[in-house]
Amino acid sequence: MNPTIVFYMLIGIILIKYLFDTYLDYLNAKHFNDPIPKELDGIYNEEEYKKSQAYKKENHAFSTIVSGFSILTTLLFFIFDGFAFVDTIAKSISNHQIVITLIFFGIIIFASDLISIPFSYYKTFVIEEKYGFNKSTLKTFIFDKIKGWLMMVIIGGGILALITWFFQLTTTNFWLYTWALIAVFTIFMNLFYSKLIVPIFNKQTPLEAGDLKTAIENFSKKVGFKIDNIFVIDGSKRSTKANAYFSGFGSQKRITLYDTLINDLETDEIVAVLAHEVGHYKKKHIIYNLFSSLLLMGFTLFILSLLIGNTILSQALGVDQASFHIGLIAFTILYSPISEITGFLMNILSRKFEYQADDYAKNNFNGNSLISALKKLSKNSLSNLTPDSFYVKFHYSHPTLLQRILNLKK
Repeated sequence: MNPTIVFYMLIGIILIKYLFDTYLDYLNAKHFNDPIPKELDGIYNEEEYKKSQAYKKENHAFSTIVSGFSILTTLLFFIFDGFAFVDTIAKSISNHQIVITLIFFGIIIFASDLISIPFSYYKTFVIEEKYGFNKSTLKTFIFDKIKGWLMMVIIGGGILALITWFFQLTTTNFWLYTWALIAVFTIFMNLFYSKLIVPIFNKQTPLEAGDLKTAIENFSKKVGFKIDNIFVIDGSKRSTKANAYFSGFGSQKRITLYDTLINDLETDEIVAVLAHEVGHYKKKHIIYNLFSSLLLMGFTLFILSLLIGNTILSQALGVDQASFHIGLIAFTILYSPISEITGFLMNILSRKFEYQADDYAKNNFNGNSLISALKKLSKNSLSNLTPDSFYVKFHYSHPTLLQRILNLKK
């Protein structure tokens, strides 16, 4: 195939994805003024709902600007041979393939992140601040960014260097070694993410003795689920939005509650949220998600191994000789339609799991308490109560609030 044709294929894929995402956003925005479904009456009063609508509209307008800027800069980068330019810089610094790959992606990722900083700042300190969500300081914002860069260099750079090395050693079979590496890393992070990564950004403290801890322990005994690790995270240092999550498995499993969740909900509502999280564990959703994601990763890497050494991919991006890093960029774009489909399917599975976890909480604790908790969390985050159904299929890993409540009331 002619490199010019491949170049226009890449441009076409990028444009189609942008147009499709923009269309989904448009469909969703058409429902911003919809009346609240009667099943959700009482979540907002008239003034609060107007505030929720304003928040949705402002975020939509902002994301439209950001995505428009992103597609424009991406297209200009392609048209003016940006990848070839960065490739030349990397090769002028070193002739070692691993070093070239690290420099190449380092420049692109770091430059892209720098460009996005003004948008991140505006989102945090203007929009989120305006609607009362932001609790982050400029110092926290800056240090989060620096910490993120350091982790990207150490963890991301280390993994990328190993993958490049595997390619140099084995060429066509590098995908098997890469798959094994990613599998080990993924399992490791599932086990120790909360112990190793979260403390870099947030303070975690064991849940203190009291009514909440007693209620959680009573529930865990009732369902035969041993919980030794219940932690509270200082989410309020960045936002008023609340959350809770379950991580790890085996002896490393732990439940983490945001301090904002504890402040916003009553004890029985918090236990209901935890019952939902325990439901994920009891139903083995963590294992299923881990297995499916690794299976999908293996498939992706196998396809990558078939294309990565293709000279035409590099030539399509302005580089004469086949290069691992250039081929990786081209493959990522070519694979994006498949990625969109697999993401769609994974969301279907995820929403099914959420229903199952809700059912577990209803059957083993109290469905009404979970409904009450979900309503409060939606209200406090100004959630969209009337999303477009087509938008939901592609972007929601959880059912809508209305769908969850209808399921819990069955």
